[in-house]
Amino acid sequence: MTLVSGSAVSEHIAVVMGVCGCGKTTLGEALAERLRVPFLEGDDYHPRANIDKMSAGVPLADEDRWPWLDALGRALAASAREHGGVVGACSALRRAYREHLEIAAGLPVRFVCLTGARDDIALRMGTRRDHFMPASLLDSQLEILEVPAPDERAIVLSATAPLADTVQRTVQFLSAESQP
Repeated sequence: MTLVSGSAVSEHIAVVMGVCGCGKTTLGEALAERLRVPFLEGDDYHPRANIDKMSAGVPLADEDRWPWLDALGRALAASAREHGGVVGACSALRRAYREHLEIAAGLPVRFVCLTGARDDIALRMGTRRDHFMPASLLDSQLEILEVPAPDERAIVLSATAPLADTVQRTVQFLSAESQP
């Protein structure tokens, strides 16, 4: 992952986080393309039981999330080591989840938190097709969302900002974070 002209940044992980429907995948894919690294969709690492639970409109409990975060963390680390960097998408709603993901990865993780008004995100969710997460779970996610604190390696950005601007701000954040 080359973030600063002339300096390679190795084994870096960036995770786009936030509630369902905030644009994690859209930003993650665009960011990965810009950085020329793989993109990993966190939903792909959920066990079938989690997907069935969410599809039925039942929020996940912490005991549902830990194995998922372990699997995603390992996959992010493997991809970062193989390709020099990786971008992932994961709700990572609570600080404890972000810390768990980083421990599972065994590498530093930088988080990009997308936030927005409930109604704006609900509107986006209404346009999604073929996704297991029903809009009815948005409120439960907003209830537990802990926006990253100033002491975390994270940036908080608007989910409704233009994609090109959000990608640029994220690249600037990652470049600044990679400096010694």
